[in-house]
Amino acid sequence: MAELTALESLIEMGFPRGRAEKALALTGNQGIEAAMDWLMEHEDDPDVDEPLATPLGHVLGREPTPSEQSSPEGPGSAAGESKPALSEEERQEQTKRMLELLAQKQREREEREEREALERERQRRRQGQELSAARQRLQEDEMRRAAEERRREKAEELAARQRVREKIERDKAERAKKYGGTVGSQPPPPMTEPGPVPSSPSQEPPTKREYDQCRIQVRLPDGTSLTQTFRAREQLAAVRLYVELHRGEELGGGQDPVQLLSGFPRRAFSEADMERPLQELGLVPSAVLIVAKKCPG
Repeated sequence: MAELTALESLIEMGFPRGRAEKALALTGNQGIEAAMDWLMEHEDDPDVDEPLATPLGHVLGREPTPSEQSSPEGPGSAAGESKPALSEEERQEQTKRMLELLAQKQREREEREEREALERERQRRRQGQELSAARQRLQEDEMRRAAEERRREKAEELAARQRVREKIERDKAERAKKYGGTVGSQPPPPMTEPGPVPSSPSQEPPTKREYDQCRIQVRLPDGTSLTQTFRAREQLAAVRLYVELHRGEELGGGQDPVQLLSGFPRRAFSEADMERPLQELGLVPSAVLIVAKKCPG
């Protein structure tokens, strides 16, 4: 039974013609298995479909023969032409064998990639464990150094206290030797007179409250009254204007001017007082004013 050429077998298996020719050329036409291995290893290369940059004969390590240069398929094409044509059954059988070989190669590749992935995972875990152990050792070293530093500081503090106590005892002994008697016979220090006790906050004078409004009740000559709230900083003229706008018809219907008097102590407000604020006139927070007719002239 005649067999397909390596190039034809690769094309029958579904590989592009250019990629199959490139695989055969780069593997030195060592067979379909070598070409399939190359194709599976380089199927993800970005330049896998680019044509070869050098002639085919140079890639294989020899100069192409005149028959190869004239043939578009390169080496092996002449031998392929001399072989008898395959029947459809023979072609299917050979294609089946090639597909089984391709599936086997793919399984081998997947198994190899799985082993490599497992090895990478083991390395990653091992590196993680080593890093964790190194970090733990570093933390332990830092804790040990901190504990040693605290012990050293505590020892220095105790030594300093001991030196202070010894100096105090020496000073006591020197004073006793200088002035005579024992150390305990020294006179007690004089008692200090207690200072004046500060007064409690409740005894402090209350602060004056600031009001921003005042309630004014205005008694009219007819016995009625008007009550309104004004701002503390408003002028007394605002109160007079309010009275003139709201007094009844019996008081002149708003035609005659009015004069404002304070109830107690009795005081008549002048025109100059009309420009002064209610707060300054002592009418805050509330006051009672009396309206009297202002004599003309």
